[in-house]
Amino acid sequence: MKRAFVIAEAGVNHNGSLDLAFRLIDAAKEAGADAVKFQTFTTAGVVVKSAAKAEYQKKATGDGESQFEMIKKLELDGDQHRKLVLRCKEQGILFLSTPFDLPSLALLLELGVPRLKLPSGEITNPRLLKKAASSGLPIILSTGMSTLGEVEAALAVLASGYLEAAGQTLAPAEALLSSEGQSAVAAKVTLLHCTTEYPAPYADVNLRAMTTLHQAFGLPVGYSDHTPGIAVCIGAVALGASVVEKHFTMDRNLPGPDHAASLEPAELREMIKGVRAVELALGHARKLPAPSERKNRDVARRSIVAALPIKKGETLTAAHLTAKRPGTGISAMRIDEWVGKVANRDYAADELLEP
Repeated sequence: MKRAFVIAEAGVNHNGSLDLAFRLIDAAKEAGADAVKFQTFTTAGVVVKSAAKAEYQKKATGDGESQFEMIKKLELDGDQHRKLVLRCKEQGILFLSTPFDLPSLALLLELGVPRLKLPSGEITNPRLLKKAASSGLPIILSTGMSTLGEVEAALAVLASGYLEAAGQTLAPAEALLSSEGQSAVAAKVTLLHCTTEYPAPYADVNLRAMTTLHQAFGLPVGYSDHTPGIAVCIGAVALGASVVEKHFTMDRNLPGPDHAASLEPAELREMIKGVRAVELALGHARKLPAPSERKNRDVARRSIVAALPIKKGETLTAAHLTAKRPGTGISAMRIDEWVGKVANRDYAADELLEP
């Protein structure tokens, strides 16, 4: 059984505090996550100073500052990132982070991340997409706010980047059509379905689109969740998600843009327990009696039983026969076969018939 890769998304819920970031790493490990993921960015490389906040950000943090001012307080420098990587190694959990600009991507590559997670907002950022793929690393690509056509265009850029790393230069459209480009994308890209709203309404999640992504591109798929609670992530695993990602925080009441739409540590632990339970429950797909239920067949099933006293030599009619537990005798499925047979001995009412 292949386990879903569970990413505990710390994001910017460290509020710029290294100590709080350490606590998030520890909590992710304790909850059973496979990886803890942060966000790596240079504020000036991501947003212009006049950019407005998203509505969910205004609701969480007020409207008294710009988006630039808000995220500047959440930026971590290279030295802080190195300390996060070390803490993850000490805890035995994989460090991941999402790059939002080229210098941040370079920092993550310097830190030796084993794979890259690219966010939904960057799916139309060809320079970042291509540079990420030219690293040769596996990529998890979120597809929130996207159409299938936009996902295909992003995959074409990734294909050109992977080919560039192999010394071959092709335009994105040609790269995706080439067998080498298709092979590289198939080997290295996972698509995450996502609804980019915080919190995301259940009615907008459309989990079945995860299946559509797999059918359209033949790639592994997963789900990045922004809904309240844990149910949708567990449902995504039941539908075949190979990766699930969920924001978490030490305290939903902390100030900051993402805390309110995040799980707290105990909830993250329950979500991961639910994911692992569903994985076990999915099973092998063959319809067979489970080992644990075999012992109950004789108790729960029925046998052919004398409905009333029967004398030896009597010809059995439907009135002579009924079906009752236990199922240790002749299967009740054969009851009609016994109508018209001759009793081989006397039977008391409720006695199981013998062959």
